[in-house]
Amino acid sequence: MDKLRALQCLMSAAIEKSFSGAARTLGVSVPAVAKMVTALEKNLGVALFERTTRGLTLTASGEDYVRSCAPALALLDEADDQARASTARLRGTLVVGVQHTIARGCLTAALPRFHARHPDIGLDIRDFRRATEDDMSGLDIMLVLGWPNTPNCVQRPISAGRFIVAASPAYWAAKGTPERPKDLERHECLPIRAIDGTVMDLWTFTRGSEQESVTASGWLTTSNAHRDMVIDLAVAGHGVVRLLDWANLPELATGSLVRALSDWESPEAPPVNLIYRPGVRRLARARVFIEFVIELFRELEQVRGERVPGSERPPWLRRRYERSSASMARS
Repeated sequence: MDKLRALQCLMSAAIEKSFSGAARTLGVSVPAVAKMVTALEKNLGVALFERTTRGLTLTASGEDYVRSCAPALALLDEADDQARASTARLRGTLVVGVQHTIARGCLTAALPRFHARHPDIGLDIRDFRRATEDDMSGLDIMLVLGWPNTPNCVQRPISAGRFIVAASPAYWAAKGTPERPKDLERHECLPIRAIDGTVMDLWTFTRGSEQESVTASGWLTTSNAHRDMVIDLAVAGHGVVRLLDWANLPELATGSLVRALSDWESPEAPPVNLIYRPGVRRLARARVFIEFVIELFRELEQVRGERVPGSERPPWLRRRYERSSASMARS
């Protein structure tokens, strides 16, 4: 059995959810794909697919195996890309799904630098609601903040950031700077809804062995799509906002926003993830964009002075809550 070919058939069948779709992708016959996958199942001693009249569905063992094999296949694709790219001119359009926080926080300002390096690569930047396999349709790459679940794709955490709280100098002067997290209960905090709709009003902080959580409340709550509204209002002196430490660097650098509770840290560190289907690495233009984004976040870590490991999925994301603070009552 050609193990590499069998794995390629497996990955294509998992993505297309049929042997016929995998055959079209790979340019071979349907029986050839079915034979490869069956031989692989026999070699492993497990069923990788459930076969029904509606198509193929990965078994639990199949999902685990695909997830484990995807990074290795991506590395092989990358090696092929590097060999081809040495003689090929990089051109074409790359479709990239980017969450608003990442686009505004760092990517937008860096895109001209990517264009200067690769002037023949066109970028088609799109928004998306949630990081799911369905939302990957039509996208080459996703840049996702948080803890997505895309089992048939390569999911590569490249950085993470901690939350900080900030307000304008005028606001702190008028309301007083908090000395402990609990002091935020008397401030006008401006929480934001997560993409799934949960109001992220549970703000947790640690300092050494101490931990304090506060339910952030104020006169305004906004959806994630209107995050800029919260930032603008905070700059104008109308409340306290919670930011990621790599986002809104211009406002922090110029002093439009001033951080408080700098001796406390947030234990919640959402990772930044690159997500793409294994076959995308065959595109040289995709590979250079992936490398560029990794480089960008390494630069941000150098500005911060440390690399923050991504935290585990927080309790409020493990089940649906209207407000993240509700998870405290059930913990």
